Amino acid sequence: MTRYRPDKILIEAAVEDTALARRVLQRFNGVPVFGVSDARDITDQDCSTLILARQRGPFVRLCPGTPKHICCLYHNIDLAEGCDLRCSYCILQLYLSHSHITLYCNVDDLFTELDDRLSRHSRQFFRIGSGELSDSLTLEHFTGLAPELVNFFAKRSNAIIELKSKNTQIDSILNCRHNGRAVISWSLNAPEIAASEERLAPGIDERLDAAAEAARAGYWLGFHFDPLVEYPDWREGYRYAVEGIFKRVKAEQIAWISLGALRYPSRLDEIIRAEHPESKIVLGELLPGRDKKLRYFRPIRVRMFRALGTWIKDRAPEVFVYLCMESAQVWKEAFGWAPKNSAALKKSLDERVRP
Repeated sequence: MTRYRPDKILIEAAVEDTALARRVLQRFNGVPVFGVSDARDITDQDCSTLILARQRGPFVRLCPGTPKHICCLYHNIDLAEGCDLRCSYCILQLYLSHSHITLYCNVDDLFTELDDRLSRHSRQFFRIGSGELSDSLTLEHFTGLAPELVNFFAKRSNAIIELKSKNTQIDSILNCRHNGRAVISWSLNAPEIAASEERLAPGIDERLDAAAEAARAGYWLGFHFDPLVEYPDWREGYRYAVEGIFKRVKAEQIAWISLGALRYPSRLDEIIRAEHPESKIVLGELLPGRDKKLRYFRPIRVRMFRALGTWIKDRAPEVFVYLCMESAQVWKEAFGWAPKNSAALKKSLDERVRP
């Protein structure tokens, strides 16, 4: 696995004296560094450019979800924007107007914001992740932020942090006293899809081996099969990944497993064809859904959800399996039941990891 290393670093004056910025500059000693006044004005840099900036808005946001679909009511931390793994289907290609990586270095403001929110809403339980606008662990070799997040949440009873990744950089957190307040999750796929659409990420077996290490350190584990991609041998590929989980970890250490079928806004289709001409995912039977995203026909999605759900339940009936961004109708057709609403799904997930 090749770890990200920038060709140049742009840094805002506002974060030059932060501990995180100093740590990054020390790690990349020798990489050219240039000062900028406002990183928001930079739009023409590629992935090899790392920007150290100040987060001017809130760090923590509620997941926007998808209208008319059941959502888990998750919160996201925006610590970084951009990812070096460059998966073909990645929505960041559309959401972000650039391909460089931005790291927000005013993390003291993040912990102040988190402390304030969790204290003011002490009766509410929060599931919070850092993997929406970047992979949670792919920058860990130079940020060292994962232990800080784990240690912060270890002292909170009304929240849990989920670090969601395709990467395997977990050495920094294996000795943390996490107190059961962290879920280390991996995005999984069929090995063939990982090899063709997630080329820069570690392979499925490497991710599962890392999950086994995290399990030995006592962490909760999560697994996210998202996006599920239909291809001729999808049953064999996804069954291999499911079996790989239970060969390595005990079911009681798994907080949850989510399933989500390939879906993306129609504008992303052109980007995938241009930037990833070798990708086959655009050749699937994809049509606009109720949320205007391109999706597989409902019977295809149901068939895949039902298959994976059955394989998981056959091995571990107690593991909670849920669908990401699907309607109650699809839930019922795939699993025979559906949460009453998004709040009910949130409650079920909260209860898996609540002290």
